[in-house]
Amino acid sequence: MSFVHLHSHTHYSLLDGAAKINDMVRRAAELNMPGLAITDHGNLFGSIEFYKTCKEHNVKPIIGMEAYMAPAERGLRQKIEGEKDSYHLVILAKNATGFRNLIKLSSVAFLEGMYYKPRIDFEVLKKYSEGLIVTSACMSGQIAHKLRTDRRQEAIAHAEKYIELFGDDFYFEIQDHGIADELAVYPKVYELAREMGVKVVATNDTHYLNHGDHRAHDVLICLQTGKDRDDPNRMKYGTEQLYMKSPDEMFAIFKDRSHVLENSMEIFEKIDLEIDFNQRLLPEFPIPESEEAKTENEYLRKLTEEGARRHYPDMRKEVVERMNFELSVIEKMGFAGYFLIVQDFINAARQMDIPVGLGRGSAAGSLVAYNLGITDVDPLRYGLLFERFLNPERISMPDIDVDFCVERRDDVLEYVREKYGRRNVAQIITFGTMGSKSVVRDVSRVLKVPLQQADVIAKLIPVEGASPISLKRAFEEVPELKEIAQSDDPVMRELVEYSQTLEGIARHNSTHAAGVIIAPSDITDYAPLCKSSHGDIVTQWTMSYCEKMGLLKMDFLGLRNLTVIQKAEKMIRERHNSDFTVRDIPMDDEATFKLYGEALTVGVFQFESVGMQEYLKKLKPGRIEDLIAMNALFRPGPMDLIDDFIDRKFGRKEIKYLHPLLEPILKETYGIMVYQEQVMRIVSDLAGFTLAEADMMRRAMGKKDADIMREQKDKFVAGCEHNNIDKKVATEIFELIEKFARYGFNKSHSAAYAIISYQTAYLKAHYPAEFMSANLTSEINKMDRVKFLLSECKKIGLTVKPPDINYSHANFRPLDDKSIAFGMAAIKNVGENAINNIVHERETNGPYSSLYDLTKRVDLRQVNKKVLEALAQAGALDSLKGNRAQQFSAVENAIEFGHSIQARILQNKDQISLFGGNDQDDIMEISEPPLPDVPDWDMGEKLKKELEMIGFYVSGHPLDPYKPIVDLYGTDVGAMIRKKEENKPLNGAEKKPLYICGQISEYRTQYDKKNNKMAFITLKSYDADFSGVIFGSVFAQCEPHLKNGGIVFVKAFLNGDITDGVIRIRVDAVYSPGQVPEQFTESLRLTIDQSRMSEEMLVKLKMILEAIPGTQRVFWNFRFNGQGDFSMRSARTGVKLTLPALGQLCDIISCENIAVKMIER
Repeated sequence: MSFVHLHSHTHYSLLDGAAKINDMVRRAAELNMPGLAITDHGNLFGSIEFYKTCKEHNVKPIIGMEAYMAPAERGLRQKIEGEKDSYHLVILAKNATGFRNLIKLSSVAFLEGMYYKPRIDFEVLKKYSEGLIVTSACMSGQIAHKLRTDRRQEAIAHAEKYIELFGDDFYFEIQDHGIADELAVYPKVYELAREMGVKVVATNDTHYLNHGDHRAHDVLICLQTGKDRDDPNRMKYGTEQLYMKSPDEMFAIFKDRSHVLENSMEIFEKIDLEIDFNQRLLPEFPIPESEEAKTENEYLRKLTEEGARRHYPDMRKEVVERMNFELSVIEKMGFAGYFLIVQDFINAARQMDIPVGLGRGSAAGSLVAYNLGITDVDPLRYGLLFERFLNPERISMPDIDVDFCVERRDDVLEYVREKYGRRNVAQIITFGTMGSKSVVRDVSRVLKVPLQQADVIAKLIPVEGASPISLKRAFEEVPELKEIAQSDDPVMRELVEYSQTLEGIARHNSTHAAGVIIAPSDITDYAPLCKSSHGDIVTQWTMSYCEKMGLLKMDFLGLRNLTVIQKAEKMIRERHNSDFTVRDIPMDDEATFKLYGEALTVGVFQFESVGMQEYLKKLKPGRIEDLIAMNALFRPGPMDLIDDFIDRKFGRKEIKYLHPLLEPILKETYGIMVYQEQVMRIVSDLAGFTLAEADMMRRAMGKKDADIMREQKDKFVAGCEHNNIDKKVATEIFELIEKFARYGFNKSHSAAYAIISYQTAYLKAHYPAEFMSANLTSEINKMDRVKFLLSECKKIGLTVKPPDINYSHANFRPLDDKSIAFGMAAIKNVGENAINNIVHERETNGPYSSLYDLTKRVDLRQVNKKVLEALAQAGALDSLKGNRAQQFSAVENAIEFGHSIQARILQNKDQISLFGGNDQDDIMEISEPPLPDVPDWDMGEKLKKELEMIGFYVSGHPLDPYKPIVDLYGTDVGAMIRKKEENKPLNGAEKKPLYICGQISEYRTQYDKKNNKMAFITLKSYDADFSGVIFGSVFAQCEPHLKNGGIVFVKAFLNGDITDGVIRIRVDAVYSPGQVPEQFTESLRLTIDQSRMSEEMLVKLKMILEAIPGTQRVFWNFRFNGQGDFSMRSARTGVKLTLPALGQLCDIISCENIAVKMIER
């Protein structure tokens, strides 16, 4: 008994299908089914993945979709009385023509027929009908629906259209899932089929793999509809039978009509689809008519030679030979057009003043790419290899990824669309899947598991690298999760079961951050299109499957640092040197390398992380090669070599070479194999491999295939022996290569990015105000990042002045070499047009003197009430008359005043045109109304409004009065956050108590299972936000200090992940900051520098200490320039520290010179 499923939904029927393709195909193979169809709702998302998976399992792939048919024209987007918005129709590709037509239909549905669902109509189905098999689908099909609603003649009319169009390739479809409507309608289907001579085929509407998965699928439907499982009005399928049934189960259901199952085999036999994966669908590059070159190869050679003469005026032999070799490979492999396309849009970007990266990936190893302007790193200068990029012995599409200014990447895409045709260019789809943490949270919501409990469970799932581990591993390896998995709680058991079933399935689609397809003609000739959740037109296939189909994929990436460099250059040209460009900076600048050596690299590309800074202090880079190497080494695996690298640089460890031929290759990295290119050079120089063969060996090492490695080892050793290298030494070298090849990094990429890093470091070293202004502007919508950069400004001696309409622009800009004006674009409700209007008027007619002066001069349609109130609350009107409360209260009156003045000016202009004369100056001098007599907001209110408008505090911080507590008793969590963001271990910090002084921004209580009162708080410190839980066992001690807006000092422990800068903590105790000096101080140490010491200072310090007698010991530390420190204990018995006294001490010698030994409580 043979049967194939012809109606199958994978997880690409988003939030409706609960079966992953690999699982579904494997199950079909287990059931000995010769074939299987994919019929996802309206799309072909999974079609190529499905095809290839079926081939791997020896199952014939039947590619189709369950299309949505519009009740009338597909473009009619309105309800039609008596009709559904769309009906289902199963369409299968019989052959290659049918597959192409299926691609067209699915694309039309998304791009022309979208109305809740992507729809087609009979007109377009007729146009693309060749090579298709069609079935009438399920109860949501037109024919079944008409029969169910007693509209038989309409059902006949629909059937007649399909019969006329598809003949014997049209089938009535029946299903039996035990649903009453099915049992009522299908006798009518059989009767109609007999009358019209149409064959009937039986299917099962497969949405999940096994019968037991129906509960998890029900949860998935709840996620799709946004409903809880216990919602009585939610959508339900009403059956548990939507699983992949065996042939035996299907024949048992249709035992009296087995021919309807045999008809599935008839359809199976009709399928003759083979997809060609050996195509190269490259667009043809349009050579300018004015050019003598008539072929792509000729034109490529011409442009390359022109670039070579610019870069190498002497055209030395090395250049010519390398260039000719690369061109011959490119021509032989048929990629001339590819290089021409890339150089064209890159050079177009430069002409549009759009910053382009120096190179990305292995493409920087190509001399042709360098001469064409695709890259800007000299491969000869840095010893980069073409074969690492394009290997003549490994035929595959080249892959040139390009970085553009993050703000203008879309302009380059627009250029490409215009050049090659809008229908020929598209971005690429990507799918968001349910990861282990997110699926636990999703399923918990549907099951109504309390949010905090779900959060705790999700946080218990460990993260490896950048991703959480699978639920299977987590429930096996984490004791707390294992306990949950074995729990008697039925809800917990459901959570574990459903989460594991749904883990990894697609949840939504989006647009790939970089990938772009450029096709020879309309993309829908080759691949289906749709609209992503963001509204972009994208391919329905992901990047890897587009490439497998032979389509040309390019990565257009947005790199923020290019934008930063360009903005900084423009400001430098305005303020210092009109010809400045980073292209002309010296590559051996002492101040730049000093900045690296001191690890002042916040804002410096690639070298900003805490871990990198620690190594920079040890390495003290002194040449660009050091930066290239560090860029390659600072990643998992090779990071272990960094200390060895540094020790060798400074001669603390001897550099040994197993053979003299290794020295010229490894000398620049102190005898350590850092780069893939070094591996290739060693294999080539010692064993006589061509560089192409060496690249093949390098790739083989990465795959760790034992048989291939034995073969490569024998070949390498034999080649070395041929070069008179001892077999034992050759074997040792191969083993060394094998060890390091796994970690080796692409030098081409590392070099290009190290040079960009050097450019940013040079800007910071020489033009810090411009550089930090550009950095702040580039992050203006990320307030946490802005806060971090503002603290760096302070650290390097730059003052960032609050926003002010009399000196601020939209962006952050230098006021002078030591100060930066805050950008007004960071203020909520203040748009770009309003800012431009304010700035233009200020620069034309001078600064504003009052709120009324402002409103009579600006365009009040743009600078409206909302804008003015925001400016007042943010403190941007502080340079005008009055206080913030007065300005805020006067906004409406000021707008009325402004309107009246502007109306009189307009009236005056009309009179001038009629009678002559000009009274405008007199109008502008009309006296302003007084500001309301209201008191200013207190500091707390000002700060609250600044936080609301800007996202952080500008005039101060609620913690400022308690800064001695923060500095002397608080835990430095900033470094902890950055380590966590880099996925670096916290070295036991999670087990140590955290002491945090912060403001409570949110506070709520609830009762736990034992009816004990507990609380959840959100705490804000200078450095971070904390999400804290206070359990019932400690709540009573904490409660007196808990209130919204209150400042507290807490003892806590890490309680899960640090995500998006929020640290999750378990609070063990809460104190008033005023209690801290007395309760947490064992001893006090005061350090006094000789250069600042005076008798007056010592007298003041002594008076403060004598006023607070107690038992806390006091130590004096005197620092003598060049002669070290001298310490002594105070002769007094001790002190009892208070917050006011501590503040006074900090005022005299600064908190930096005070240390306390804490008592842990």
